[in-house]
Amino acid sequence: MTVRFGGLTALDAVSLAVAPGEIVGVIGPNGAGKTTLLNVLCGFIRPNAGQVFIDGRPHPRLRPHQLAGLGVARTLQGVGLFERLTAAENVMTGASCRAKAGFLSAVLGLPRSDRDERRLRDEAGQALARVRAGEAADARPGELPYGMRKRVALARALAARPKLLLLDEPASGLAEDELAELGILLRELAAETSLVIVEHHMDLMMSVCDSLVVLDFGKVISRGTPKEIQADPAVATAYLGTSGPGGE
Repeated sequence: MTVRFGGLTALDAVSLAVAPGEIVGVIGPNGAGKTTLLNVLCGFIRPNAGQVFIDGRPHPRLRPHQLAGLGVARTLQGVGLFERLTAAENVMTGASCRAKAGFLSAVLGLPRSDRDERRLRDEAGQALARVRAGEAADARPGELPYGMRKRVALARALAARPKLLLLDEPASGLAEDELAELGILLRELAAETSLVIVEHHMDLMMSVCDSLVVLDFGKVISRGTPKEIQADPAVATAYLGTSGPGGE
């Protein structure tokens, strides 16, 4: 797909395919087009050429509100949680796409929502436990450390039971020990959903991704397994530095 903003080509004939249970990483220097690609996949940006296929079906007019129904969920670069809701209630918003009475009815306790509310709260609890954040269920975001808020945001995305999970900088702001835990969690999630990850932490990406797509100035300059990417001189020059991954 190709995306242009005036005279600037943000994406130049970029393609990306994700198989069931696969973790695909998208890396590249700042301004390479990573976020633009993610926004196209989410329907926030319509490409000038090309289109998004989900389960083999084209979606030329994809819009963000359609994602949940198509089995796609996304986390934001920050956390994007509702400050006045508890962690469990935040996660309930992710599962609400399947609630017959709707999320607001469930949260506000309106008539005929009791069954939905019980189901949503149960699913929220399961999602929080899935990301090892069960103890945060009754806390509001402002009461939680940043790493735990990131987990709650991930649980909210998982509550929609996506077939494809798009993660935008999931490791940003995390401490070293939290990065290791995140890597384990991401590999576990691949057993139930496909993942596309945009991330700057190279050690994390090399350890969790099955394949990587490297962008530079809106073009794909390399794609392959982590080992293949590490050995590619074009990647070392454009992004990793001449000494390779982890080099100065």
